[in-house]
Amino acid sequence: MPSPYRALFAAPGSKAFSAAGFLGRMPLSMMGIGVVTMVSQLTGRYGLAGALSATIALAAAVAGPQVSRLVDRYGQRRVLRPATLVSLTAAAVLLFAAHYEWPEWVLFVACAGIGCVPSVGAMIRARWAALYRGTPRLHTAYSFESVVDEICFIFGPIVSIGLSTAWFPEAGPLLAACFLAAGVFWLTAQRATEPEPHPREHEDGGGTALRAPGLQVLVATFVATGAIFGAVDVVTVAFAEEEGHKAAASVVLAVYALGSCVAGVVFGLLRFAGAPERRWLLGVCAMAVSMIPLLLVGNLPFLAVALFVAGLSIAPTMITTMSLIEEHVPRAQLTEGMTWVSTGLAVGVALGSSVAGWVIDAAGARAGYGVPAVAGAVAVVVGFLGYRRLERPAPGRGGFVGRHDEHEERHLA
Repeated sequence: MPSPYRALFAAPGSKAFSAAGFLGRMPLSMMGIGVVTMVSQLTGRYGLAGALSATIALAAAVAGPQVSRLVDRYGQRRVLRPATLVSLTAAAVLLFAAHYEWPEWVLFVACAGIGCVPSVGAMIRARWAALYRGTPRLHTAYSFESVVDEICFIFGPIVSIGLSTAWFPEAGPLLAACFLAAGVFWLTAQRATEPEPHPREHEDGGGTALRAPGLQVLVATFVATGAIFGAVDVVTVAFAEEEGHKAAASVVLAVYALGSCVAGVVFGLLRFAGAPERRWLLGVCAMAVSMIPLLLVGNLPFLAVALFVAGLSIAPTMITTMSLIEEHVPRAQLTEGMTWVSTGLAVGVALGSSVAGWVIDAAGARAGYGVPAVAGAVAVVVGFLGYRRLERPAPGRGGFVGRHDEHEERHLA
């Protein structure tokens, strides 16, 4: 591990909470695609599979910020454990309903309950921020966590799709639920690194972190970005099935995440001068442009190469987004602010997976890749329209990551 990353773990407890966060985030890459694989195998209906995956994402979009707001107010342990138990119970209902062919409305209700899953990535980033706020190490920490996210997306779909196709259809979502339980309960057992709650500060003004104009731009843009991710997942599974190699979809999606992982590792070793919002907008544009080659795919190897290239822009954009959140959201609402971005992604994943499922059912998998291409164009438009808001950080927020110069780096080091 390069020395900037090794230095992160000098802080006591950092290895343990990072490892717990890895386990707790595995369901992020496993549950949605696992439900798509499970339902498509049991029913052959990609429209239904995409709609159920979208229901999970939409429910998470509604519940996630509320859970994180309570975390900022009362602490991670008191809030995450009950929320996780609700999600696990709903997952159990979903598996039974799918296996025993219960009415479709039961499937949708269960998927809505699964959406109560907490945003584990936001919880881990909040712990890093409590350790390294105001130092260049926080940029490295955010980069490391983006790499962990991508590692989850490399192995998660492989495990979820692989188990569901080779063992039994419900295996992928079942293992995702086990990872969630293990990760959250291990994380919340670690009290020493838990960020201090802010009950009084959070009530100040009686509002939500989403009131910040800059955060509104980030969330709106990431709705379109999430549509890219949701559509790519569903269409890739369908495309692989059309090619006669459905199980290969997990490998192709892993290559997509691998591209992001490689870019995230390199990005975390770099230090940047200048405004982070410019890098963020460039990243959004790169994600949009990278969707165009998918319209020309003719086989799985070409698709894998195109997705690897497309993945190179994901992690740097996400890392820069976390830096911008620190500049536009009050410190007492940091977890909520990070979760709102995840919420934007979740809403987009819901839209993208649903629309892609309908397009696949109507016109086939190749036509489905038009959905992420359109979503990328929308993300660029929203990013340009809201750029001026990102140029004006909120006063007194203490945002630091990505806006320091070399003199500040040497002084802080």
